[in-house]
Amino acid sequence: MMEYIGATGQPVTFNTVPVEDNIDFHFILSFAIDADPSAKPQNGKFSPYWADTLTPQSVAAIKERHPNVKALASLSGWSLGGEVLRWYNPENPQLWINNAFTSLTSLAKEYHLDGIDIDYENFPINNASFAYCIGELITLLKNQGVISVATIAPFHTTVLPYIELFNKYGDVIDYVNHQFYTDKVTSPKGYLAAFQLRATQFDKDKLLPSYEVNGRGIQGDAFFDALNLLEANGFDVNGVMIFSADASSSNNYYYERKSQAFLTNSTSV
Repeated sequence: MMEYIGATGQPVTFNTVPVEDNIDFHFILSFAIDADPSAKPQNGKFSPYWADTLTPQSVAAIKERHPNVKALASLSGWSLGGEVLRWYNPENPQLWINNAFTSLTSLAKEYHLDGIDIDYENFPINNASFAYCIGELITLLKNQGVISVATIAPFHTTVLPYIELFNKYGDVIDYVNHQFYTDKVTSPKGYLAAFQLRATQFDKDKLLPSYEVNGRGIQGDAFFDALNLLEANGFDVNGVMIFSADASSSNNYYYERKSQAFLTNSTSV
């Protein structure tokens, strides 16, 4: 179970999110950004911009209460303070990697993080360094024991840089949190077709179906019809990604509860 949390600035907390103890539950803190508060790039020096309520102490507490919980920091996201964030080609890629490793190591220690999620959403036309920089960063963080989990979060217009990253560094990437709600499908049949396509671009066993609460794409219980359809067509539903806990607080985390019930009862788990 993957759950983004803290992206909207609402005073959301871990305590209200229902966590089943018999499945892996990954909270993805949103976002750690390679920029200062005015969105000026900092050459790999990441800072936390998630909700102030998600403190290091609260991360430690939820992990102590639920040993199956892991905490990840999602890198970048769409914007900061109204400024759209973009991947930029560092002048010195190795320096960017070193800075990113140092800053994320510090962040991991402070916030008791287990991993990172890659969510860059805008790329230059001449993107030449994303796959190398991110792939080497993940590899270094894993080899040095800083993180144990790495995920990526492509969507329909950013899939190409992520395919390149996955093709070159798929062995250090654990899950693909593809944002299926950007694929503009609203029916279970359309969701199946989208999943079949993405399964040819990434490892189908690492690919997680996703849902945006009160958002784009398939909505309501049709999402769970889609999960059943995926299984009926030979896919193992190895997890679910939800964006986000911030929105779910208004409906008593209906989709988190039902998704975990699905995963618990699924024959593939």
